[in-house]
Amino acid sequence: MKIAIISDIHDNLVNLDKCLSWCRDNKIEAVICPGDVTNSETLEFLDKNSPGPVYLVRGNMEIFEDEEVKSFSQIDYGGRVAVWEIGSLTIGACHEPFLIAKVLEKGDCNLVFYGHTHKPWEERRQGTRVVNPGTLGGVFSKASFAFYDTENNNLELKLVDDL
Repeated sequence: MKIAIISDIHDNLVNLDKCLSWCRDNKIEAVICPGDVTNSETLEFLDKNSPGPVYLVRGNMEIFEDEEVKSFSQIDYGGRVAVWEIGSLTIGACHEPFLIAKVLEKGDCNLVFYGHTHKPWEERRQGTRVVNPGTLGGVFSKASFAFYDTENNNLELKLVDDL
């Protein structure tokens, strides 16, 4: 299964469109978003243009209401902290790094994705691969997202400028 991980979009629809076009061209089957989509118009764009289901947690800069998310058919909304079964994996997500511990309390995860810092990062916590894909919005850092192929356990950082 091929998964894209996008975080900290901050309503940058130009970069979101470039990323989702790349996702469609590369047969991405799901999108994980560790928050900071920001407004409901960006949620709607994500819902209509994603190549597959979107697994979303709430960031600290969201200005949409939780109830609004229920109207989007492709978005599986986990609130502040979530764990999902995606393909053959258990994947957790949160926005702020301090919430990673709460994700790990929910059970064993193969991967945990987070955002907030706008800096790509990878580490291990309690034996779990923990990854930040950077900022798709390009705020304070180059616009980036991650691509994960479950078949070969390959994780890559993608720069939007290189698409």
